Amino acid sequence: MRLDAQPLFDAIAAGDLDAVRRLVDANPEWAAARDARGVSAALQARYRGRTDIADVLVAASHALDVFDAAAAGRTDEVARLLDADPRLVAAHSGDGFTALHFAAFFDRPEVARRLLERGADPDAVAANPMRVRPLHSATAVRATAIVRLLLEHGADVNATQHGEWTPLMAAAANGDLDSVQALLARGANAALRNAEGRTAAELARDRGQAAVVALLPPTA
Repeated sequence: MRLDAQPLFDAIAAGDLDAVRRLVDANPEWAAARDARGVSAALQARYRGRTDIADVLVAASHALDVFDAAAAGRTDEVARLLDADPRLVAAHSGDGFTALHFAAFFDRPEVARRLLERGADPDAVAANPMRVRPLHSATAVRATAIVRLLLEHGADVNATQHGEWTPLMAAAANGDLDSVQALLARGANAALRNAEGRTAAELARDRGQAAVVALLPPTA
């Protein structure tokens, strides 16, 4: 990131859409600004739940990378970038995620499908302490269509991330009944426990997800 773009990152952190617009209008090149890790301003906005700010930055940027394109749901742009450099399908962002992780976390099923068709690894592990796979990213946000798509492509239904959380645990805790059913149908092990000793059923019960609890075997 260029130091003179810091006001843009400050405006994003503050959630100030008007300031972001003013800064990008005055400094168009800032739309593609990146932080010290190489994470784009648009992704910083998405991480904060500010899709409106991210959309302004994406619209003003003349050259999205594969991570921003995936997060924005730009399927055609993702395909164009992969045509130019097929290695991007396995590349990691500055903070350690693949394009498929972004497609899953931001619930972009068509992008996820295109990436998988181009050879994206459904079990790619994030190169950071979270150690999430795309299936963890999808279950974290109730992206059921992508959960099913990843399972169809052979994603490990019982894979664990940081804290020994499985996709089933996340889906159960979130009350995502459809994803829980899809995971169980593919052999998800409901008896597994996270690092705190909690099963999927216990996590669902703790969060008042009665319909999910009814689907899962009782805790032994």
